[in-house]
Amino acid sequence: MHIVPPTVEIRDTGSGKGRGVFAVRPFNPGEIVETCPVVVLHSPLPENLKCLVFDWAALANRQGSLHALAFGYGSIYNHADHANLRYQAQDILPYPRLLFITVRAINAGEELTINYNALGGAAESTDSHWFEEHGIVKIP
Repeated sequence: MHIVPPTVEIRDTGSGKGRGVFAVRPFNPGEIVETCPVVVLHSPLPENLKCLVFDWAALANRQGSLHALAFGYGSIYNHADHANLRYQAQDILPYPRLLFITVRAINAGEELTINYNALGGAAESTDSHWFEEHGIVKIP
């Protein structure tokens, strides 16, 4: 059996953000860092889940109030603007998933981030609506 070493790890960011996901090796632009299985949930959601889910209806171009809880590291990536990852839905039944894809070269040891505000999983947005909707003070 061949064991593949991990390409990412969780560790403390050294900031008020707490833990984050970090690259163990360099990544090239356009490389898939992670494919996360998701559980698609219908609203209303308990308050403690609202900060951990993705807007599945918007990402997967579906109707209704649908959210996705990502497994793997998917719900642990911290926010940045300009993030170094984007994410996209693969709405393939019975196993929907989120792909986390690099938008630029990433060095080993660099924190991997997504943009919580960007529509459609993009890496950049000047909006702060996600933080405002959840009553969260954004940590730089």
